[in-house]
Amino acid sequence: MSATVGVAVLGSTGSIGRSALKVLARQRDRFHVVALTAFGQQEQLEAQAAGFHPALVALVNGNGGNGWRSGRAGLVEAATHPDADIVLNGIVGAAGLEATLAALRAGKRVALANKESLVMAGELVMRTARECGGQVVPVDSEHSAVLQCVTGHRPEGVQRLILTASGGPFHAWDAERVRHATVAEALNHPTWRMGRKITVDSATLANKALEVIEAHFLFDLPYERIEAVVHPQSVIHSFVEFVDGSVLAQLGFPNMELPILYALTHPERIPDTGVARFDPVAAGPLTFEPVRTEVFPLLALGRQAGLTGGSAPAAFNAANEAAVAAFLAGRAPFGRIAEVVEMVLEEQIVTAVSGLEEILEADAWGRRRAGELLGS
Repeated sequence: MSATVGVAVLGSTGSIGRSALKVLARQRDRFHVVALTAFGQQEQLEAQAAGFHPALVALVNGNGGNGWRSGRAGLVEAATHPDADIVLNGIVGAAGLEATLAALRAGKRVALANKESLVMAGELVMRTARECGGQVVPVDSEHSAVLQCVTGHRPEGVQRLILTASGGPFHAWDAERVRHATVAEALNHPTWRMGRKITVDSATLANKALEVIEAHFLFDLPYERIEAVVHPQSVIHSFVEFVDGSVLAQLGFPNMELPILYALTHPERIPDTGVARFDPVAAGPLTFEPVRTEVFPLLALGRQAGLTGGSAPAAFNAANEAAVAAFLAGRAPFGRIAEVVEMVLEEQIVTAVSGLEEILEADAWGRRRAGELLGS
């Protein structure tokens, strides 16, 4: 066991966590699972623990017994477990930030699928990684694609990033129809199978806004050199343009197992027979469209929050999380999500952030104000 790499999987019952465990099950000669955490899916977590025998199991919302940890402290304990070389953070939402920072302070590699860590606290996260010997390796398919394209190239050789967006289920709908989309329609993603929150974010394009902010911190590029394009087939995951005009792209069928595997092994590649091999004929025609910002304003709102900096990205993320939760609960129409986020950003007094306390204050304010606007 000591010859294999220890992995802690945070959010193991979510879509990223389940995909990660499929990868790890195929790679038991290289990796072993040190810790598993979930929010409240006790039965599923029990089944995972029985299959992987981790040293630590944590149920955030509840008490699973059998020596399991509970509460948010269990996340931090899993993220800093001495036998964990890699922490795969698949937690959804702002709750993942504390675990990301704890893992980096402990010098871990963080395979990061928790977008909110970088959106809310990008400067703090990357500074912590540098100062404490930790490492942030992206799991998102778009950022994994960029990483695969730029690895081996000098940073100054990169001119521009083009992140692809599926456009979600509404990319061809008119604005009025989008405003009144139902929960079932929003969750019917045409190419990816993801959790409910990220699926709604894909439908509003808030997800792409979060990814633009992430890319800014991950690859140290200004926002004006990070673009997005709608690519409904979700086969090309990102483009990288270099200073000489050459463009590299990473392709693959929509499946999170490949970027998860690469985050575990970067910069190396290892064989994995479980990942579907690419077939250009089966992929069919690949098309690209501009983002219709007048129909999907959250991409521009998120980009502007990133440009503003300070507490603005945390407020953007908080307002979006609150509005999406209201939509999923049937308390707000789809079109209300962007309206609430825009009003929160307009009302916010942007402040500088230097540490976690200011970030959490901006997050709390954004959620509270969005809740007031939503009538909850």
